[in-house]
Amino acid sequence: MRLSKYFLPTLKENPTEAEVVSHRLLVRSGMIRKLTSGIYTYLPLGLRGINKTADIIREELNRANCMEVLMPMVQPADLWRQTGRWNEYGKELLRLKDRHSRDYCLGPTHEEVITDLVRREVGSYRQLPLNLYQIQTKFRDEIRPRFGLMRCREFIMKDAYSFDRDEAGAEDTYKGMFKAYTRIFQRLGLDFRSVQADSGAIGGSFSHEFMVLADTGEDTIAVCTKCDFAANLEKAPVHAPRAASVEDCPDLEMVETPGMHTVQKVADFLQIAPGKVIKTLLFAADGEPVAALIPGDRELNEVKLKNHLRVTELDLATPEQVREWSGAEVGFAGPKDLEIRTIIADNLLLKEKDWVTGANQKDMHLRHVDLERDVSVREYADLVNIVETDPCPECDADIRFHKGIEVGHIFKLGTKYSRALEALFLDDQGNEQEMIMGCYGIGVGRLLAAAIEQNHDESGIIFPPSISPFELVIIVVNAKDQHVLGKAEELYARIQELDIDVLLDDREERPGFKFKDADLVGYPMQLIIGARGIEKNVVEAKDRKTGERIELPLEEFRAAFEDFRSRVWQGWGL
Repeated sequence: MRLSKYFLPTLKENPTEAEVVSHRLLVRSGMIRKLTSGIYTYLPLGLRGINKTADIIREELNRANCMEVLMPMVQPADLWRQTGRWNEYGKELLRLKDRHSRDYCLGPTHEEVITDLVRREVGSYRQLPLNLYQIQTKFRDEIRPRFGLMRCREFIMKDAYSFDRDEAGAEDTYKGMFKAYTRIFQRLGLDFRSVQADSGAIGGSFSHEFMVLADTGEDTIAVCTKCDFAANLEKAPVHAPRAASVEDCPDLEMVETPGMHTVQKVADFLQIAPGKVIKTLLFAADGEPVAALIPGDRELNEVKLKNHLRVTELDLATPEQVREWSGAEVGFAGPKDLEIRTIIADNLLLKEKDWVTGANQKDMHLRHVDLERDVSVREYADLVNIVETDPCPECDADIRFHKGIEVGHIFKLGTKYSRALEALFLDDQGNEQEMIMGCYGIGVGRLLAAAIEQNHDESGIIFPPSISPFELVIIVVNAKDQHVLGKAEELYARIQELDIDVLLDDREERPGFKFKDADLVGYPMQLIIGARGIEKNVVEAKDRKTGERIELPLEEFRAAFEDFRSRVWQGWGL
């Protein structure tokens, strides 16, 4: 491909709306252009990167005995109503009507559609296991799309769905997909971790996320310094006390705390540690009032609370609801005599008995609160975020936090969708059974962005060679010099014979402009050919990742180039 004929509109300046590195560089390098909020056009260079990523995914999924299909993006509401997700999914589901006023949605995911397909075509245990996947456009109406391809509304996704006869088969499939995902991200040249994760709106009993480690990641993951434990902050469990406290607690005492409506202010006023104050957090859980009690020095994990309560909607109480349910202003609600039936306390509150809480009166708190004695706690549960001072939940060693970008997620779905949609099969005894399902997603566009977040410098992108739109660019120092251009074209033809994606920069631009463009786009290898090199019968080679420059002889070019290329790939662990 000749760059003089290629559509590659690079930019010198950063786009004003771009907040993260990948967004800035994807736009500047001419890979994407914004159509409207959260919706992008993939330009030729960007699409090449997407397709290379997709090809690696296909190869590994085919190797894992998956088969590719392509399902409609427009989905009928009837299927979503059968699973209950038409109302549960929320405003991210873009709903529409056809000319006959029938309800449809743009698919954010395809559990309903694939289950409908399989229930119609599979009826015997002999047809299972079955694992089908697609690489297709999805739409989720994000409330605040941002960061370019990292969080957009329309995006390219690989989603796979497995169907098994029993739990043992489903477990084998899950393990096989875990291995396939590991191979995919290794081949992409990315530094990643697999972590335990919450299943969210997809549902299911168990899931893992695959995280690309990057300082700009939106997710925080907890990783053990000793064992293999790694979990998303939403999922990471916190050790409960090994035994409940048996200490004596003095009698309750009402104290005035004028204007002290935060934990820190109360702690300072009473000269105690913030961890001795109990936060009483009020929520509407599917419309019903719920109180969550946690230590004052910890943060509530709303995902844990939502999952524990098994509710669809969990909303922090409004100031009006706080007054209605507690009789006090925000900051003074407490669990004693609270007119709420569901009071859930964090496990950490079992370690002691002498606490400070709100008194359900303005400017008043209670000292010496014993939850067992003074409060009708319905149950104790793990409700707080893990912190770096907590021990590893599996081996008690230290943990460390890392920032990550979620690029893949695999789920054990069980029978959630097969039961709702009656995806049944006859077992070897002739009895009807529900298929056991799993689902497995990869954000293909997000992978491209995550690779850039992890691999860039002040000059631009540093692409892993496996997914770079072009593995190599030949930069002609002076394309107006016909002799130099002719030698460059000879070199271009020789490299094409090696079945390598190569781009010839034959534009009549200044050398400095071309060098900056090459670094901006991030081609893993650059070959620079000019009059001086031709006189010496050499071409200069540059490794974009290391910055190393060497001269390759033109007469014995193939062997020298293949050695250089091999070292570039090895530098990426590929």
